[in-house]
Amino acid sequence: MTSAEFRPDPRLFPFESRWHEGSTARIHYIDEGEGDPILFLHGNPTWSFLFRGLVIRLKKQFRCVAPDLPGFGLSDHPLDYRYTPEEHAKTITEFARSLDLENLTIMGHDWGGPIGMKVAVEEPDRMRALVMGNTWYWPTTALHLKAFSWVMSTGYMQGLIHKKNFFVQRIIPLGVKHSLAPEVLQHYQGPFPTFDSRAGIAEFARQIGLSANWLAQLEIDVRRNLRELPLLLTWGMEDLAFTPAFMDVFLRDFERASVVRLDAKHYIQEDAPGEVSRAILEFLSV
Repeated sequence: MTSAEFRPDPRLFPFESRWHEGSTARIHYIDEGEGDPILFLHGNPTWSFLFRGLVIRLKKQFRCVAPDLPGFGLSDHPLDYRYTPEEHAKTITEFARSLDLENLTIMGHDWGGPIGMKVAVEEPDRMRALVMGNTWYWPTTALHLKAFSWVMSTGYMQGLIHKKNFFVQRIIPLGVKHSLAPEVLQHYQGPFPTFDSRAGIAEFARQIGLSANWLAQLEIDVRRNLRELPLLLTWGMEDLAFTPAFMDVFLRDFERASVVRLDAKHYIQEDAPGEVSRAILEFLSV
């Protein structure tokens, strides 16, 4: 199953669509610019469209690669895929190897953070740096996130996600400081037109709690193997989910970390694309 019927407006998404035939799904991605690569990894319920403002600004200096996870964006929505972060991390590791990305910076947001951290753990020799924004990589003890995951795992909320596209319709508008234009919100809704196409969104909501064991091992691996990797945190300070307190764990585990605080909520790429892009450019120019 695919979202092939959805066509992004080239005025909003002026990039060439490319395709990777993975072992588990056909992956849509964009690959713009030249130079050292930056791999942009989205979370829930977004896709590579989220990074359009960063890619436009950074592609003159860097090779900007942004895939859509299976079940998101223009990638396949395979019915036999489990949509867990563990499976996504395996898919993206395979993707990074297939493109032979070297001297790589990974930017992770939301679920793209732990997925990107796992890629870095699996492929340390490829890595140059990490950029993380409003994300995590450990089994969270934050009561509000655990409660959110529990609520979203109930049959009633899973039904709303599948039947009404609740996560896109409600959560994205709550995660930005400035209202999105209708055509922008439509680009987040468009890849998820049917009940089955929303399986990845619904599963991610459950996995905050269900992936605790996977996240616990990832936290150990990050502390053991990535401590010396340069890290930039670009953080929306008004995010109600991944509050500024989440940065403390990053600062504990990484010896070469810097922070840029943003006047933004969860979706920093929508609220502050210019500031995030400038921060990345300065960080990687050192």
